[in-house]
Amino acid sequence: MAAQEIHSHFDVLIAGAGISGIGAAYHLQTQCPGKTYHILDALESYGGTWLTHKYPGIRSDSDLYTFGYRFKPWIGPPIATAEEILNYMGEVIDENQIDQHIEYQHKITRARYSSEDKLWTVEAKCGKTGKTKLYTCTFLWMCQGYYNHAEGYTPEWDGMADFKGEIIHPQTWPEDTNLKGKKVICIGSGATAATLVPAIAGECEHVTLLQRSPTYFFPAENRNELADELRRIGVSDDDVHRIARMKALFDQDETCQRCLTEPEVVKAELLEAARAYLGPEFDIDKHFTPKYRPWQQRLAFIPDGDLFQGIASGAASVVTDEIERFTETGIALKSGEHLEADIIITATGFNLSVLGGIPFEVDGVPVDFSQTVTYRGMMFTGVPNMVWVFGYFRASWTLRVDLVADFVCRLLNHMDATDMDEVRVELRQQDQGMALLPWMDPNNFNPGYLMRAMHLMPKRGSDPIWAHTQDYWKERDELPAVQLDAEEFVYAKRQPAQASAA
Repeated sequence: MAAQEIHSHFDVLIAGAGISGIGAAYHLQTQCPGKTYHILDALESYGGTWLTHKYPGIRSDSDLYTFGYRFKPWIGPPIATAEEILNYMGEVIDENQIDQHIEYQHKITRARYSSEDKLWTVEAKCGKTGKTKLYTCTFLWMCQGYYNHAEGYTPEWDGMADFKGEIIHPQTWPEDTNLKGKKVICIGSGATAATLVPAIAGECEHVTLLQRSPTYFFPAENRNELADELRRIGVSDDDVHRIARMKALFDQDETCQRCLTEPEVVKAELLEAARAYLGPEFDIDKHFTPKYRPWQQRLAFIPDGDLFQGIASGAASVVTDEIERFTETGIALKSGEHLEADIIITATGFNLSVLGGIPFEVDGVPVDFSQTVTYRGMMFTGVPNMVWVFGYFRASWTLRVDLVADFVCRLLNHMDATDMDEVRVELRQQDQGMALLPWMDPNNFNPGYLMRAMHLMPKRGSDPIWAHTQDYWKERDELPAVQLDAEEFVYAKRQPAQASAA
């Protein structure tokens, strides 16, 4: 084992300096100003997803009035590039002096909790020195995201080794990739493929979007008319952000509800929007009509209909079929068609990572998160003094960053007020015998990356408090109303002798 260096103790240790970790830091230092905290991140800088993903056109697929933090006005277009998002996060860090609390290139490799000491001991390997540092903290705030940053998901197809060209996953995009004059196939049908295809359509000879099944896309102008008008009449940036955010949330809620109550109507509207770009002769039924109802999987926004524009122009095309095998020169399809390619891009999704794949122990016993039950998708039975930020998919991820941060800060302040050192969640008497179910109801939300790894995720209970809801509009009322002295919260205090020894 590498040499270890005893580091420092903090009240709160935050794992990750992405959109969740920076938001957590801001709320912690504003709502719990007396708490010491530290952020560890394995990367060389802040940003998480927006730093690791380098593929052409990388952008948000949520509007920045809701994907941005509630406390930091967004003044750019609703759909933003990775560079714009990083600049926005950098401003949050600079304006709030968060940078002094961050250690980059420190990858957490182990986390151990002691019920006797009421402390976490976290091991992190320094990428520069190779040394393993030890940190202790009272509370662990896991903000490292939900997927493996190092490697994306690529299925194994027959003949991949036979292909003479280059196979690239967008998550590990090579900086020296040259698409000029190349025939490109992009496998996938989600937001990444919808971003990549129009971004490279003007650079390569031709790009083909190859999908096994269609996805719903929502095309619209990349502008917020309400925000633009409010700015024009002199409303402050803070008020513009607040009002535009409220309107965006109202519209999103209305869309989600309509997807449940009148899915066929919403479906017809989405298909008509695609037809407006692609023309009456295009086979919408085959290429852009999914088998599932709208919002059963993520509804991808495409600014200014750029994907459809690329297809309509002839620079890109779409093929809906299944792969038979890779060949030396491209891909053979089950229909018998063969697609020629110099480069094949596999925009085929993420590998889900449960709490960063970090080994956790409580009192020397390894934690198997699949055997725990989640409390509102952020705490877990048997795991004290820890919260995981797992955001929304039907609404912007960051909305839950803000809500969970409010909850954590209120919880920490409550523990201080009651002189408690430990909190854990436990099933109540009324929950004994409660049905334990998969983390997410596949009839409600069923993206491939979640279905592939559902067996690794914590369980949910049939009672709503033991589940991770996708309903921001419900949680924004419920989380602030949680009674912190309710039966599901079990508190403990460090014994005086132990406290003096610590």
